[in-house]
Amino acid sequence: MPPTTVSNPVQSNKPIWYFILCWTILNAIQAYTLELHADEAYYWMFAQKLDWGYFYHPPMVALFIKIGDTIFHNELGLRLITVLTDSLAIYLLWLIVKKYTVSAKWFILLVSGVLVFHVYGFTSTPDAPLFFFAVLFYYFYQRYIDNDSWLTALIIGLVVACLLYSKYHGVLLVGFTLLSNLNLFKRRTFYLAILTGLLAYTPHILWQMHRGFPAVNYQLFERSAALGYDVSISTTFIVGQLLLGGALISWYLFYRAFTTKITNIFTRCLMVNAIGTFSFFLLNTLKVNVQPHYTLIGFIPLTCLALISFQRQNFNAGWFRRLAIANLVLILVLRLTLIAGIPIVKKAEALKSYFGFHEWANLVHKKAGNAFVVMDEGFQNPSKYSFYTNSLKGFAYDSRYYGRTMFDIWPMEDSLQHQRVYYLLKHKVPGTTTDSIKCEAGTWYGGWVDDTRTYQKIAIQTPATEIKAKPGQELEFDLTITNPYPFAVNFTNMVYKHPVTLEACFFTHLTPVSVQKADSTFNNIWLGAGQRARFKMLVNAPRQKGTFDLFFSLRTEPFAGSKNSGIIKFTVE
Repeated sequence: MPPTTVSNPVQSNKPIWYFILCWTILNAIQAYTLELHADEAYYWMFAQKLDWGYFYHPPMVALFIKIGDTIFHNELGLRLITVLTDSLAIYLLWLIVKKYTVSAKWFILLVSGVLVFHVYGFTSTPDAPLFFFAVLFYYFYQRYIDNDSWLTALIIGLVVACLLYSKYHGVLLVGFTLLSNLNLFKRRTFYLAILTGLLAYTPHILWQMHRGFPAVNYQLFERSAALGYDVSISTTFIVGQLLLGGALISWYLFYRAFTTKITNIFTRCLMVNAIGTFSFFLLNTLKVNVQPHYTLIGFIPLTCLALISFQRQNFNAGWFRRLAIANLVLILVLRLTLIAGIPIVKKAEALKSYFGFHEWANLVHKKAGNAFVVMDEGFQNPSKYSFYTNSLKGFAYDSRYYGRTMFDIWPMEDSLQHQRVYYLLKHKVPGTTTDSIKCEAGTWYGGWVDDTRTYQKIAIQTPATEIKAKPGQELEFDLTITNPYPFAVNFTNMVYKHPVTLEACFFTHLTPVSVQKADSTFNNIWLGAGQRARFKMLVNAPRQKGTFDLFFSLRTEPFAGSKNSGIIKFTVE
């Protein structure tokens, strides 16, 4: 098997050490001074409830956060392991390309010029451990190609498991690497790597299995699809890649990387992973709205290939050096303005969620005290409230206008039943919201709800997943209603302050088209713990033609109603 590296003269690591020191200090300052992104607060909730899996994310980010948060509870503590592992990843990336006698100068300019590397140098989301373990995988895989070792194979198996424990996107790295080198299957040691990775990942597979594979269901059936193909989705994705790669230099990085000559197994691995990752997510824009940062692991081989190309051609163009320096200055200015909290930055749509929520949480806590604070705008702000009050009192109500979250799995809703809770909204609700809270983060309206009654976890199964009907046609649905709670529930309205109704909801994407109530016989249902019952409900198809999402929802006042069934693709012909 041909070698993956070239002979290289001894090259000093001193400039790299200085670079990594500055990189670490900047990330640590950013981590300490900048408030949490909403997703980070959500993953902090994960860390308070460590498990082998979470709805549509594996658990590595929770472990990263738990370790740092245990040392000290603030933004830096939450992000501490991310900052440290990112610096280690940058050093390992240097060791990978150093074998190709890559210039330290170009390494520093290119790596520090990739914007997405900056973002996940301090942001603790699943992408942070994904980046670290992806670089670690490349480091050991490079060694494994040259030296068929049982120990290296064992390490690779563990690294692959950690990669998949970080984010499911890691499967792309594994798959494209295998595609680039099918001769791996001829190595006996390779099967040790497979076995090790599988055994290490088994707890997460079992976690998914015992909960009906929520991650699979989310990705294949529950994830919102685009309303037909819109070319702007693809163009926005492409523009996003150019920005994440460095606004001024990314176009040239893509060109140099994709025109690099493949001379050995490792560079072929880099090329297949780079092209495969970006192509995979670009093709996904044909059916869903893809977040630009999903390609993070694609920028690792892209940067390596560009650096190798520079070295081979002894590239030292002054125009690009000046462009790379200007690109870096732009990024540093942005980061420093975030640290300083300049007012114009706080108003930017993409950045304003980083500011004012510490104060907001304190103001809400003064109103709510030790009571649960219920919000129906998603998981973000309830998680921020819990982090900044160092409690677990923020609760995300599973609104029919939002997707499912871990708040639907955790046993938190049980604690709300028949309690007095503080309901916090972004809009006024007559008879419910009596308070207003104004701060830098925005304006909210709140009020007390007595004898709270919710049914988020009640599961409603329907026999069909796709239905075709004529405009206004009446259909009968044979519903199976299951009670997963460890206590009995009933749907009577006789003795409760807040009535409950079963509703069939037709939506076009996130816009309600029709909401129809079940008849009063529904309120006679009583279910013991774990029991299920059948209920037949008549539903009229919308009168306008088109394709709609139909699902069934239990609504108790004053809440908006939860998603209790899967989505039925309903076509009116």
